[in-house]
Amino acid sequence: MSKTEKRRKLLVALGLIFALNIFLIIGLTQTAQAAAYRPGSTGDTVRTIQTKLKNWGYYEGNVDGIYGSRTTEAVRYFQRENSLTEDGIAGPATLAALGIQDGSTTNTGGIQAQQNGSLQLLARVVSAEARGEPYSGQVAVGAVILNRVGHPSFPNTIAGVVYQPGAFTCMMDGQFNAPVSDSAIRAAQAALNGADPSGGAIYYFNPATATSGWIWSRPLLKIIGNHRFCA
Repeated sequence: MSKTEKRRKLLVALGLIFALNIFLIIGLTQTAQAAAYRPGSTGDTVRTIQTKLKNWGYYEGNVDGIYGSRTTEAVRYFQRENSLTEDGIAGPATLAALGIQDGSTTNTGGIQAQQNGSLQLLARVVSAEARGEPYSGQVAVGAVILNRVGHPSFPNTIAGVVYQPGAFTCMMDGQFNAPVSDSAIRAAQAALNGADPSGGAIYYFNPATATSGWIWSRPLLKIIGNHRFCA
């Protein structure tokens, strides 16, 4: 083979490698962009974002599937209240906190962001609801939330359970926005990993502060610290 032919084949090979790299970069860029919704975005996922924000009192505009200025401000409000990056863009972490599993976030980074968002939200509730309780009691509170996710009587996402009106005292007394303890983060992760000291409970309450007579009718499964965990 002549030097000219070798040079030509080398140039062709380099050209193919360059083209493949360009296609890879474009594909990764499109995936990253698809995983985030921002002003100008449209479609069913935007409609879902608007619906959830509206149901939870963050959004007062029309549910039209158009990511306009009012949707952006509602997303900012939600992010601010939930200790997320306040940029008005519904990226993987914000979608996870909203309980939205978007098909475009199936790349490794998107999955990790969703997992982190779920952990942060769960830990915030555990910290607010079980601060000062034994570690096993904190894990149990996290487990109750996850048990509700799998129960037909409750929303099927962590965010849906957490933001269900009247479900948790911390959402009404401001404790939800308090700093999250390290033990709550560990407890939330343990619950996500499958630990359930509650014995499968879907309710818990502190008898010293409970004001509902109905909660006492629930079958008792466990007592951990100051909380009674019930079916």
